[in-house]
Amino acid sequence: MSTAPTGKLFLVPAPLDFGCETQAPLQDVMPLGTLAVAAGLTHWVCENAKSARAYLKRINDVTPLSDTLQSLHIQELPREVHKKGDHSGNFNASPLLGAALQGHDMGLLSEAGMPAVADPGSSVVRAAHELGIEVRPLVGPVSLLLALAASGLNGQNFAFVGYLPQDAAARVARIRELEGLALKTGQTQLFIETPYRNAAMLQALLNTLQHNTRLAVCSGLTLASASCRSATIKHWKHQPASLDNATPAVFALGR
Repeated sequence: MSTAPTGKLFLVPAPLDFGCETQAPLQDVMPLGTLAVAAGLTHWVCENAKSARAYLKRINDVTPLSDTLQSLHIQELPREVHKKGDHSGNFNASPLLGAALQGHDMGLLSEAGMPAVADPGSSVVRAAHELGIEVRPLVGPVSLLLALAASGLNGQNFAFVGYLPQDAAARVARIRELEGLALKTGQTQLFIETPYRNAAMLQALLNTLQHNTRLAVCSGLTLASASCRSATIKHWKHQPASLDNATPAVFALGR
C-alpha cells in the first residue's frame, strides 16, 4: 500500500509593516518567488489567523492564491507560546503538522519578518525536523539584520537579546550589563521593544549609557518613512530626537 510523500514546511516571511498606519507595496518588499510559493499553500500555522488572512489577501492581490481564503486551513499557535516563546522545548508542536505528514506542503507565518526569529515558531520548525519534514526558509525582510547593517556597529560579532525588563530599575541594570559586554568584547547588542514604549526606552538608554557608547535606532524599516540613526550618546544628547511610539523599532548598542 503506497503512502503520500511527506509535505514540506515553508518558513514564509511577512512584511515589517504589521500594525503600522501605512503599508509598503507588497511587491516592493517581498520577492515574487516567495509570494508565489505562499500563494500555492493551503495549510498554515501562524501567530494570529486574522493577521494571516490579511497578509494572504495582500498576496492574492499580487499573485492569486491557489484556493479561496475561506477554504484555507489555518491553525494558530497557542497564546502562551506568544507570550513566553517556544524555544525552550516545553511545547509540542507536532500535532500542528498533521497535514504535512499527509502530503500537504505547509506554511509557517509570524506577524512580521521571519518566523522563529524574534517571533514564535521555533517549536514548529523543531517538530518538523523530528518528524522528518523538510524545512525550507523563504527569502524576505528580517528587521534585526537590516538594522544591524544600517547601524555601523560590529556585524561580525553580535547578539540579539530580545526584550529588556519593563521595571525601570531592572531595565537600567540590564542596559549597563549589555553596555559592559559590548565595550569589553566588541559584540553588538540588539534588542527590541513594544512600540508604545519606544520613547521610554530611548530615554532610558540616553540616561544610562556612557557618552562614548554608540547607539543605533532603526524604525519603520522598509517603509517610506524609515529612519536609521547611529551616533554616540554624546551626539544623541547634543541633537535630541523623538521616536514614534507607534512604529516598530530595533535598538543596537556597541562601540
